[in-house]
Amino acid sequence: MPSPKPNNKPPARLEVVEPIGNRVLLRKDEDKKQTKSGIHLPDKIEIPTLTGRIVAISEQVRRDEDYPLRQYDRILFNPKHAVPVDFEGDNRLFVIPVEDVVAVFRLAGEADD
Repeated sequence: MPSPKPNNKPPARLEVVEPIGNRVLLRKDEDKKQTKSGIHLPDKIEIPTLTGRIVAISEQVRRDEDYPLRQYDRILFNPKHAVPVDFEGDNRLFVIPVEDVVAVFRLAGEADD
């Protein structure tokens, strides 16, 4: 029985999206299908969501003490300059300028690192 041929392919490498400059990568929260009072909306109607979680932060933003942002922070953002990222079928990833982050959700009394 012949021996199997060695696999000469290089190991698969994981592709990531890394924002550069004054930008962050975020995953937008799902659009809401129900109002706060509990009314379910038809499939064609959604309440636009302007919140999301930070997936990655550029080195420039990470070093800037004026922006106390961390990976996985939940943020409120202005979508005007958001650039959609078509990455592995995920249509909720966006790169946004850090200036478009308008608020960070924190637990009361939570201190910055």
